Formats: sequence, structure tokens, C-alpha cells
Amino acid sequence: MSAVKLEHLVKTFGDLIAVSELSLDVREGEIYGLLGPNGAGKSTTIKMIMGLLDPDSGLATVFGIDSTDNPVEVKRMVGYVPEEQQLYDSLTPRELFDFVASIRQLPSDKASKRAKEFAKALDFSQHYDKMIVTLSQGNKQKTMLIAALLHAPKLLILDEPFSGLDVRSAKIMKDIVRIHAENGGSVLLSTHVMEVAQGLCDRVGIIDEGLLIAEGTLDELRSRAHKDGATLESLFLKLTEQEEEVEEGVSVIREALAE
Repeated sequence: MSAVKLEHLVKTFGDLIAVSELSLDVREGEIYGLLGPNGAGKSTTIKMIMGLLDPDSGLATVFGIDSTDNPVEVKRMVGYVPEEQQLYDSLTPRELFDFVASIRQLPSDKASKRAKEFAKALDFSQHYDKMIVTLSQGNKQKTMLIAALLHAPKLLILDEPFSGLDVRSAKIMKDIVRIHAENGGSVLLSTHVMEVAQGLCDRVGIIDEGLLIAEGTLDELRSRAHKDGATLESLFLKLTEQEEEVEEGVSVIREALAE
């Protein structure tokens, strides 16, 4: 069974086709990177997987559960960190974690112990009883990460999870992702940081204008692009046809700075 399976998924907003006939699989125990330019449809796809948006057509399932028909069961199995920070500003992290534990029906002592361990690892303990509204963007991101990990989910869905994290915390987060997969969990990771995707992901899918334009391991993408030894960043730019735009942009800047 796939951790995530998308079949001919379509989502439009008026005349805009955000996701077009998208089909892909995230295998159990795999770290899968969902990559694409801004506006490519990554976050829209993730919201349909989570049951937060209904597709116009097609199917999204999580461990065989239809995200549209049973979004509550899907959310039960997933730890989700959205791109937009969605937190209760009037709570403290401690109160938020207690709330998450209660709605997920977790034993309070076990949840509290786990939250404190994550907080210590992420150098977050000193912010545990501060109002969320007073926290920096990086510490709000840590709050969301801990809340997502609290119930030890089978699947992590992380949409730009490293945004705002310092180097130490980002390294620990990468290790958490790896450990999760080593223990049999699955990860769907959306990121703009190509170095992170190259270092973490077993396979990547690249979408552009809602279409899946390439998928595979790094070596498979290199073979497709006929670029042996290329970095994921270089492959991404070639496969999304942005190489010439980047070169032109750099050339313009170089000339402007030389004047």
C-alpha cells in the first residue's frame, strides 16, 4: 500500500488550473520531495491530500483512505506542517501541545514528555510558557513542528518546514525526518531548498503549472536530463526550463553592477 496515492488529481480556481491530472505515489518508508516553482501547485496538492480542499476530479488517498470522503481519519494518521503558520496566538506552546494531545486522545503524561524532549532538542524549552504571539517566526515554526510530531504519525507532510529555522534546528529537523523514515514512517516534503531535497529525499517529483514533469531518484533525473553528475538544483532549472532565464537575469545584473 502507498502512503500517499494521487490519481488524475485536478483542481481549478476559476480559469486557473492549479493542479492538472496529477498522479504520483509516496511509498511507505520513503522520503519523497515535491518540488516546483512558486505557483506550481505544490501547496494546493498537499491541501487536497489533507482533505482541506476538495479536488474537482481525481482521487487522493492516504494509506488507502480517501482524503475527500474521510478527512478526519487522514488527519489522524498525518503530522502536517503547512506553509502558512497557523497557530493560536493567545496560547502558550505548552497549552497548545496539551490541546493537541487532548484532541488526538493521547495520554497526557506521554505527550507532555515527548513535547518536552522535542523542545529540548530544538533549543525551545525557554519559550515553552511564552505567548505564541510573542515568538519569533523561527520559534513559531518549531511550535508547529513539535505539534505535528506529538502523536508519532505514520506520515509526515511538511510544506517548507525549514523556513525560519536556525542552522542547528534545521540539522536536527533533517535528522528527525531521516529517523522517522528509518523507523518505517513516510515523509512528503515540499521545499525550495534544493540542497535539502538532494540530501534527504529518496525520490522527487517536479511539478510545473500543475503538471508532473519529472519524477525519480537523482540518478534517474540526471539520466532524463542527460546531465551526469548534475546537482538537483541544476536539474530542476533544466527540467522546468528556467536555465536561460537564470542566465539572462545574472547577465543583466552583472552589466548593471559594472556601469
